[in-house]
Amino acid sequence: MDILVILNDPPYGTERSYNGLRLVKAVSRKDAKVTVFLMADAVICAKRGQQVPQGFYNIELMLKSVIRKGQVLLCSTCMDARGLRDEEVLEGAVRSNMDELAQYTLSADKVLIF
Repeated sequence: MDILVILNDPPYGTERSYNGLRLVKAVSRKDAKVTVFLMADAVICAKRGQQVPQGFYNIELMLKSVIRKGQVLLCSTCMDARGLRDEEVLEGAVRSNMDELAQYTLSADKVLIF
């Protein structure tokens, strides 16, 4: 089963992206093919070098886990609007666009939006 998960919220300050990635982790264990598309403030989730307080969840580590099993795509327009450069994002996370998101949406068995 192909699942597309679209995240819109920033990595911290709200738990939507965190909860979306928790679901991605659970679904990945069920042998589903998962694509995560980061748009709006969620593109910051893919920023390399996140430092969080001891015991706090780390979105960077969660996304690295997704990259090992699936793919992480970032909205290029959203990256540019936030000044996020390609060299600042996690290795394996890929700059993408709305045309590709449209293709993934049409081919996915399920689309989940957080």
